[in-house]
Amino acid sequence: MQWDDLQYALAVSREGTLTGAAERLGVSHTTVSRRLRALEESLGTQLFEGGVDGYRATAAGREVVEAAIRVEADLLLLEGRVLGCDARLEGPLRLTTMELIFRGLRGAIGTFTTTYPGIELTVAATDNELSLARHEADVALRLNNTPPETLVGRRLGTMQFAPYASRELVQHVGEDAPLGAYPWIHWDERLEHRWLDAWLAQHAPGARLALRVDASNAAMHELISAGLGVQFLACLEGDADPQLVRVGPVDPLARRDLWLLTLPELRKSPRVRAFIDFIDPRVRAWLGPSA
Repeated sequence: MQWDDLQYALAVSREGTLTGAAERLGVSHTTVSRRLRALEESLGTQLFEGGVDGYRATAAGREVVEAAIRVEADLLLLEGRVLGCDARLEGPLRLTTMELIFRGLRGAIGTFTTTYPGIELTVAATDNELSLARHEADVALRLNNTPPETLVGRRLGTMQFAPYASRELVQHVGEDAPLGAYPWIHWDERLEHRWLDAWLAQHAPGARLALRVDASNAAMHELISAGLGVQFLACLEGDADPQLVRVGPVDPLARRDLWLLTLPELRKSPRVRAFIDFIDPRVRAWLGPSA
């Protein structure tokens, strides 16, 4: 059995569908189906059962998936150690962060690239978290009050969040109107933002939900600016937008710590070290003394 075969079984197990596995591996749906069928034939047993809810591993399939997880972990650990031994201040470096953080730090990130021209920086500015453990990124700037224990890093400060509305919406509803009088924009139910349900019940009882969205922070900002409803935004961003008005106080439930994280085996890598030492003071300055 080869790792190249095992990763197909692992991807199907994680994603639950052939299409999802294909997207994860960067191959076609038919390739995943063919490689999975070939693996089952070589082992002489069925590894997955297909149903309306997707693919589920059989008893034999679970054994293969567990073995694949162990192999993957060993390979990733080896890769991380090798990368950590690279003593050059040149070569690739991949940063993952949210759109919100990237917009605030794009100037500093640009200065880093000119300061270290030998480092080939790639920035994944997305609200979908990339995995450092699977080496989808080397360094993360991440909002998280409880970062994983498997990562090491620094807490750079705290980002404050408050509810904002467009000036036009405030004029329409009334400057002294309670929060419950405003239409609200909520996240898609699949995104697990249940804390907002409890917050609305307490601070904006009876509020009408104008719409739910599965969108990025930037898209949410645009919807608020368009006057479609109220939502929480980072105060750094909301206060800087002249089209918006803060309609409620900063709430402790919406505060998020900003962490600079990497893998233990990468923290001594010169490229990672250079980025951490460069970006740390600039992030703290951006967050301000209140952070």
